[in-house]
Amino acid sequence: MATVLDVIKGLNQAAANAYDGALDENGEQLKVGLDREEGDPILDGRIIDGFKVRFAGPKMIVTYQSEMRVEEMHPRNRLENDVEDKFKEIAKFLKKEYKNITKGSVTLTEDSDTDIIVQTTSRHHTWVQAKKQYAIGGFDDVESIRMGSQRAAERRNKDYHQQFKKFFETAKAKKATNNKAKKNPETPEA
Repeated sequence: MATVLDVIKGLNQAAANAYDGALDENGEQLKVGLDREEGDPILDGRIIDGFKVRFAGPKMIVTYQSEMRVEEMHPRNRLENDVEDKFKEIAKFLKKEYKNITKGSVTLTEDSDTDIIVQTTSRHHTWVQAKKQYAIGGFDDVESIRMGSQRAAERRNKDYHQQFKKFFETAKAKKATNNKAKKNPETPEA
């Protein structure tokens, strides 16, 4: 049984193996399912696209970014379908590469809808950023980061209350009985 750290290391390594120009065991270009793999790298214009992964508790968050022409975006559902297809290909690649690295399997279940942001860079080109969360199988016992931070905040608040209470108790005990300030010797007498 793999630990949480082993699974995260395996998925990180699988994502790291997806760099542009990566080769598989046979010396052929590794197929991730991204647009940059299509066409000839010297003769055709290169499309900039890629992905990264990060982890938050029992979830893996995949961020995909790409450059697109405005004509490729319309109709709107075409863009959404293309991005969804990219996420399916990325998840499929991560599972396959994880299996090659660790000799084990991992399940990735879609946990949220795709969040897509489209920004215009010119009249002809746009920049697309999309994010999708996946639940990692076997991480049922991992607590959410928010739960851990809430417990830590409660513990801090308890400590702060005790420190303030102690401060006020000592401040009352040290209260000066004479509130008259000492005269400054450099001040001339009137």
